[in-house]
Amino acid sequence: MSDRVYFDNAATTAPDPRVLEAMRPYLDRFWGNPSSLYAEGRQARQAVDRARAQVASLLGAEPDEIVFTGGGTEADNMALQGVLLAAGASGSHLVTSAIEHPAILACCRQLERLGATVTELPVTSDGLVDPASLEAAIRPETRLVSIMAANNVTGTIQPIAELAHIAHRRGVPFHTDAVQAVGKMPFDMRTQPIDLLSLSGHKLHGPKGIGALYVRQGMELWPILPGGGQEGGRRSGTENVPAIVGLGQAAELAAAERSEEAARLVSLRDHLIDGILAKIDNAYLIGHRWCRLPGHICLGFDGQEGEAIKLLLQLDQEGFAISSGSACSAIHAGQPSHVLAALGLDPLKARGSLRISLGRFNTLDEADRFLEVLPRAVASLRPIGRLAKAG
Repeated sequence: MSDRVYFDNAATTAPDPRVLEAMRPYLDRFWGNPSSLYAEGRQARQAVDRARAQVASLLGAEPDEIVFTGGGTEADNMALQGVLLAAGASGSHLVTSAIEHPAILACCRQLERLGATVTELPVTSDGLVDPASLEAAIRPETRLVSIMAANNVTGTIQPIAELAHIAHRRGVPFHTDAVQAVGKMPFDMRTQPIDLLSLSGHKLHGPKGIGALYVRQGMELWPILPGGGQEGGRRSGTENVPAIVGLGQAAELAAAERSEEAARLVSLRDHLIDGILAKIDNAYLIGHRWCRLPGHICLGFDGQEGEAIKLLLQLDQEGFAISSGSACSAIHAGQPSHVLAALGLDPLKARGSLRISLGRFNTLDEADRFLEVLPRAVASLRPIGRLAKAG
């Protein structure tokens, strides 16, 4: 398996060896409960506090503004449910976008059942939210705006600062699902008008099962996990110390290496995009050409979208791990992507995308190997849909 190429870093990333090294002592030696007062508990508490400071530093936040969660989905639910339940869900209004992660959209459906109303903003064909549409959507009863920083399917980056300023001018707090963006884009809560931000460890070369929610000081949140009062009473339950340590180390590495790594991934990404579009006549890029994450590519092959699963399996046999759409929709593989449908793609195109997402351990040699394999794989597919009809 050592010769395989992993190009699905938007689904999950390989833990950095430095993260694993930091976690190991808290799995076998320092396993105390951080709520305990004796020495073993104090050791664990110190590790949690250090990790909290590391995550806060990555975001330009204060340590007491970081709440550890079980992952990005829980952080999203904590933000949306926490704000609306604190305000009284019935009669409250929330604004989001049509291309959000299912963690947001499913939570919105649940809030609607509790009496809230939700507005989903449309996006352009490039996948961008129009700030004017947000301005028009905010009402007197709007309690929260939640727009993702970067999309998990297309990689398109939203104008988060502008959107957040609009929300603040209208007196509405702003949340962003930044699971795909943290570690790849700069965030500084000292200057950015973001009140709540979700992140996940396994998207930035940390462990799975751990995430965090940034909560600006003064924000009132209804605790969705009441219990023993851990995490400032916002997220009860004994802390997962090894995973928290891993997230902290991953955050510290991301803060130190982000600028250089982002530049490297942009170069690798554009090398792949240019090569694919030059070598494959019917290839087309999905999402904004430039306002996209450093290592994120979303493609379609005109007339062959119905063969996407076959293409993925063929690439897998050739040693390349790549996804169609998002990993979170794998159980709905036969259905069109709600994200691509929101961009205006027809149902056939919306179920036939190829997502290539690069990470810390990908190389130019791997990209060049892929540029040799992909054209042959696409050429082997039978033309269907529009091309077959044209023939």
